[in-house]
Amino acid sequence: MTKTTRDKLIDAMIDALQRKGLHGIGLTELLASAAAPKGSLYHHFPGGKTELAVAAIERVGQRATQGFATLFARQSDPLEAFATWLQSAIEQLQGSVFERGCPLAAIALESGPEDSEVRLALANAFSAIREALQEQLQRHGYPQPQGLATLFIALYEGGLLQARVAGSSEPLQQAVATLLHLTRQHRMEPT
Repeated sequence: MTKTTRDKLIDAMIDALQRKGLHGIGLTELLASAAAPKGSLYHHFPGGKTELAVAAIERVGQRATQGFATLFARQSDPLEAFATWLQSAIEQLQGSVFERGCPLAAIALESGPEDSEVRLALANAFSAIREALQEQLQRHGYPQPQGLATLFIALYEGGLLQARVAGSSEPLQQAVATLLHLTRQHRMEPT
């Protein structure tokens, strides 16, 4: 299937967010990355770079929730599915020589109160991702599924940031192993 110019622009923005953040990439570089003509950005996104960033955030949220759905359909234990998802993130990070982090985290860190559209899109994406994980944890009888889902996503985001800065996946791997162990242990304890 051939990608539309709109999809190419969104994918280029996602890539830019992962590597450089919203303010780290200029429009010329973004258009070159998408192999899109100059007028195409404002044709597809009249609100400019901000509107494109919102579309990219929404796409990342959709891909994450779809990815969870696929993983949960294949693996009966949501913790194993989550571990698989995290391993994929670690491999992507290592494969990019610690350049490509989470596009949501990058833009969240650089957004301010004036970025209301971006922040709303981020809040919605994070919420959808947490809810997808929470639903699976709840379905499998894990205690405090809402809190666990929030903790898992916080671990993922914080662990990726630490791994990027350290140039090593060790911080994320340690945190994942510990949280999964504690969650399993807590689930087995009598209430």
